[in-house]
Amino acid sequence: MKKIINTPQTKPETENPIWLSVSEAAKVGGVQAKTIRRAIKKDLKFKVKGNRYFITLSSLIIYLHRNTKLKNKLNEHGLGQYIKEWKNIKF
Repeated sequence: MKKIINTPQTKPETENPIWLSVSEAAKVGGVQAKTIRRAIKKDLKFKVKGNRYFITLSSLIIYLHRNTKLKNKLNEHGLGQYIKEWKNIKF
């Protein structure tokens, strides 16, 4: 079993991350697929299988919370509309 160490310098890694395709990530985030493809170049953790990108759900949520406009889209049109606790989280 992999031991996860959470220190201030490192972010905790999940043992079994949830992987989303670009279109699934766009639906979950309430944004367009083009936004997700741009984010892949910057901050998202991803893997390539065949010729498709797969993004971790945790990196997607963190990325969308860093930008006010994207955070609002997540809360209004994406998964955040169902989770009230996200409205006051600061990343």
